[in-house]
Amino acid sequence: MAGRNGRTVRDLRRANRSAVLQRLYFDGPLSRFELGPATGLSSGSVSNVVADLVAEGLVEEAGSVDSDGGRPRTLLRVAPASGHMIGVDVGETRVRVELFDLTLTELARAERPLEQQRYDVEVIVDHIRSGVVEVLAATGLAPERLLGVGIGVPGIVEHTPDRGAVVHGQTIGWDAVPLESLLRTGSPLPGTVPYVIDNGAKTLGQAEMWFGAGRGARNALVVLFGSGVGACLVTPEAEHGRAVEWGHLTVRVRGRRCRCGALGCLEAYAGAESLLARWHEEGGRVPEGTDEETALTAMLAAAHPADGSAPDPVALAVLEETAEYLGAGLSDLINLFQPERILMGGWAGLQLGSRFLPAVRRHALSYALRHPAGKVTIELGRLGPDAVTVGAAILPLADFFARGGRRPDPAPETPPPAWRTALRDRTPR
Repeated sequence: MAGRNGRTVRDLRRANRSAVLQRLYFDGPLSRFELGPATGLSSGSVSNVVADLVAEGLVEEAGSVDSDGGRPRTLLRVAPASGHMIGVDVGETRVRVELFDLTLTELARAERPLEQQRYDVEVIVDHIRSGVVEVLAATGLAPERLLGVGIGVPGIVEHTPDRGAVVHGQTIGWDAVPLESLLRTGSPLPGTVPYVIDNGAKTLGQAEMWFGAGRGARNALVVLFGSGVGACLVTPEAEHGRAVEWGHLTVRVRGRRCRCGALGCLEAYAGAESLLARWHEEGGRVPEGTDEETALTAMLAAAHPADGSAPDPVALAVLEETAEYLGAGLSDLINLFQPERILMGGWAGLQLGSRFLPAVRRHALSYALRHPAGKVTIELGRLGPDAVTVGAAILPLADFFARGGRRPDPAPETPPPAWRTALRDRTPR
C-alpha cells in the first residue's frame, strides 16, 4: 500500500534498514539507544530493524558500555563476514582484482600485468574472469556469497537497458565496448551476483570520500593521475560522485597530440605516459621494456638523487613544468566547481605528489580566482595505490546498503560449464 508520497511500507522498511546499516557501518559500534538520534528513527523502529538484521546475520554484538544508572547497553556493529565484494581496477599497467569482506578488509588479491596487448578487450575480460576465480579459490569463498563485483575502468561509462554498462574509452581504443554483457557471458559467477562498472576516477573518489581524506567534505574533487588524468566531482547533488574528463581540457592551443587524438589536452602534458615521453625526447634514458611505474620512479630519482649528487636538469625541468600544468589544470576545477577540498591520487599522483605537491598547490592557487582559491585545500589522497579497487568494491556495497541489506534479484546468465569447472577445481576443499 502506497502513502501520500508514493512510498510503500516495503519502501519504508528498506529505508529504515539502510539508515541503521549505514550508521553502524560508518559510526559503529553503536547501541540501540544511540541509533535512534543517529538515524532519526523511533526506539521501536530501531528495535525492530536491529532484530531483523541480527536474525539475518548482518549485525552482531560488539561488547557493551555502561549507561547512566541503568543496565549496560549492548553495542552493535556490522558483521564483517556477512557479505563479500570484489573490486577490480583496470589500470594502465595491470588489472588488479581484490576480494574484501563487508568492512573492506582485503582477503585475497590477483594481478595481471598489461604488456603488449594492453587494452585488447578479450584480454581484459579474461584477466577479470580469471582474477575473480583466483581470489575466490584462494579463500574458499562460495561465489554465491558475493554481493557483487565492482570494476573501475578508463573512459566514459554509459548504463544502457539492453547491454548494461558500455564503456567509451577513446584513449584506449574502446568504442562502445559492452563490458558488462561480455563479462556476464561465460561468467564464473551465478546470475545473482552483479557486475557494477564505473569510471576509475569515480571509484577512487568514492573510496577517498568514504574512508580517506575526503571524509566530512560536502564539495570535493578527487583527481586520478596515472598514465592519463581524470577526476571525480562530489557535491550534495552528486553524493556518490560524478566522473569528469578533466584530462581532456585544452591547456595549450595547437599543443602536443593527446592519446584521445586532440591537440593540447592536459593529459598530453601531465599524464605519466606523456611526461615520460617528453623526458625521453629531451635525452632521458629509461631501460627498454621498463613499465611506466618503474620508469617514473627512475625519473624522480634522476631529478632528486638520493646520494646528494647533482640532479638531472632535463628530468627536473620536465617535472617542474608538469607541476605547473597540473596546477593550471586544478585552477580550472577550482574556478568551475569551487570545491572545499581537492585530493590527488593514482599511482603517478602519489609518486609525484610526495615531491611536487607544494609546487602544484602554489601554481593552482596563483592561476585560480582569489575567492574560490582562498577556500580550497589541496592534499594527497590517503588510501594509496589500491584506492581504485577499494572504490570499485564500494559500488556493489553502496547498492547493497540502498536495498536495505537485501541481495539483488537474479540476472539472466548462461555460464558455460568450463568456468564452473575451473572454479570448482581451484577451490580448496
